[in-house]
Amino acid sequence: MRKIVIIGPESTGKSSLARSLAEHYHTGWVKEYAREFLLTHGKAYTYEDLYTIACGQIALEFKTTEAFSEKPLLFIDTDLHVVRVWSEFVFNRCDNRILQHIARQSYDLYLLCNTDLPWEADELREYPDLESRQRLFHYYYDTLVQQSVPFEIISGTETTRLQMAIHAVQKHCLSI
Repeated sequence: MRKIVIIGPESTGKSSLARSLAEHYHTGWVKEYAREFLLTHGKAYTYEDLYTIACGQIALEFKTTEAFSEKPLLFIDTDLHVVRVWSEFVFNRCDNRILQHIARQSYDLYLLCNTDLPWEADELREYPDLESRQRLFHYYYDTLVQQSVPFEIISGTETTRLQMAIHAVQKHCLSI
């Protein structure tokens, strides 16, 4: 199974893209555990909560991987890089246990969503200003260039993003 992770700042279309790709390829996708956690426990999270969120994301990914183990592709709406960036952006540090999990992750492709979609407010989003979102985008970009897994930047309208993502999946995961 090839695993494709969709990452980027909030309100960049990650969940929509993951869902659309899963529909296109008739497979599953791993939802973002942090959203479920925050809706259950409230938006006022702590530094310690981020490790709990990381563990929840790992468990959700494992469960979904098992459920779709016969499929050639699985799409993942955020991974622990997102938890790390979030932790460093908000708390200026990251739990070493999260970093250890990141070192053990194994993915085949990253799709980095750009900040060119209009901001959509929701009860969990924290950074409506474009400057913060662009700073976060560059944190993700810097993370991806420092690792060996291929990545593609996904930009444009929702339709264009889906086409770009399908092309990236074909290029990196299905042409092998």
